[in-house]
Amino acid sequence: MENKRPWLRCNIALAAGWPIATGIIGGPIATLVKDRLDITGARWSLAGAEAMLKLRALITNNDFDAYWTFNLRGEHQRIHQSRYQHQHGVAA
Repeated sequence: MENKRPWLRCNIALAAGWPIATGIIGGPIATLVKDRLDITGARWSLAGAEAMLKLRALITNNDFDAYWTFNLRGEHQRIHQSRYQHQHGVAA
């Protein structure tokens, strides 16, 4: 946020009657984050919480199908094509 300090003029925005994003963002954050991660007795690692939030964001934004297609292509490239790309002959 230090890099954006010149643009963060909340006092000017409030004086002009402009909305501050915290109220607009608060509802989706409660839905995406708190409702899932704030379960009694649940323990999350940072990596696990981040993975869960990314998946919930993809699903909430209806982007999961496009992401999954992209992910499968990447896995296929990483696992299969890169491993077998130098084999030219077919063994019988």
